Amino acid sequence: MTFASSDKTILLELFNAALAASLPDGRYEGRLPEPPRGRTIVLGAGKGAARMAKTFEDAWEKAGHGLPQGLVVTRYGHGMPTRSIEVVEASHPVPDAAGMQAAERILALAREAGPDDLVVFLMSGGASALLSLPAEGLTLEDKQTLNRALLKSGAPIGAMNRVRKSASAIKGGRLAAAAAPARMITYLISDVPGDDPGAIGSGPTIPEASDPDAALAILAEYGIAVDARVEAAIRANAVTAGAGGPVEMLATPKMALDAAAAVARKLGLNPIVLGDALEGEARDVAKVLAAIAHYASAHDEPVAKPAVILSGGETTVTVRGKGRGGRNAEFLLSLAVALGSHRGIAAIACDTDGIDGSEDNAGAWLDEHILTEARSRGLDPAAHLANNDGYGFFEALDRLVVTGPTLTNVNDFRAILVR
Repeated sequence: MTFASSDKTILLELFNAALAASLPDGRYEGRLPEPPRGRTIVLGAGKGAARMAKTFEDAWEKAGHGLPQGLVVTRYGHGMPTRSIEVVEASHPVPDAAGMQAAERILALAREAGPDDLVVFLMSGGASALLSLPAEGLTLEDKQTLNRALLKSGAPIGAMNRVRKSASAIKGGRLAAAAAPARMITYLISDVPGDDPGAIGSGPTIPEASDPDAALAILAEYGIAVDARVEAAIRANAVTAGAGGPVEMLATPKMALDAAAAVARKLGLNPIVLGDALEGEARDVAKVLAAIAHYASAHDEPVAKPAVILSGGETTVTVRGKGRGGRNAEFLLSLAVALGSHRGIAAIACDTDGIDGSEDNAGAWLDEHILTEARSRGLDPAAHLANNDGYGFFEALDRLVVTGPTLTNVNDFRAILVR
């Protein structure tokens, strides 16, 4: 089959469909709680918190309940204008003083809520770092050190969040406990495998019993040493499960993949979704997906050509080199190496928040000409991969995907086009 559009155009169209399905716009209608006799207090955190706050304001006012008050914290550059809910920005992925001050204010507002009030909590990916309030006995520097070590360790996101909860004064249901006896509802945009509400943003409003031993075991498993003071603070921060409120899921990785699959069908492609929770080292996941793409190209299985292989989830990168690039650039560079000179295969890998790691790109894309172009410019893809320099490789070939902050986050999006 010959496509009227280029590989790049098709890949970007699929990614944009996934992004559109990841936004909170229009998703509160029919899911709003009864208005309270007292105040409506909106609190929240995450890369999508500002857009969630803006769309909640609109939906609440449209329902005839007036404008709510409150405070949400988002990543630097991810804010947007709101009318009554304050938006502050802070650092991600390593927390800073602005995030800690915002967390203190959010916790204080929750504690002020009374039995006649409604607390609306808006949570999206990135909240673990943005809503950073150290447990008693720990400092912001302790939290920053733990976060940096976790990010470099190769630990999966679930393990990282367990440690973050153990060292937090607000996560793991502690915010819900502070808001009691006010009525509470939580709206979520999921960025975690399985859409576990307790794992999104480390679950500030999702009560659970903590397990300090499990958190310390994770640190030991990934070679992250902590001194006796930090260990004592983690052990002293243990809590038992309390009461929470209803949870509404506004957007999920599956919704994004389903939307991309629908667009693929309209374009005459046969989509196959491998799952929304793929984990593991980015370069290793790429090798597996390259093998699937090779097999589909040769045998029309597990999906017939022309096809698109879709997947989501959050891979990890164990940093060994000194290059630039997030997990999506790393994945795609490893995919390029694994695909070799195979013709008829193109791919895109992007983070739906618009930021791959700490760089300015959402991800990158490739087609069958990528290695030929690399050789013509003297670029060695294997050397770039060894140096964790996916960004440098794709930047040199003008293959970066730059969206700017998307104001949402349902984790990574990957599409491999086979024709």
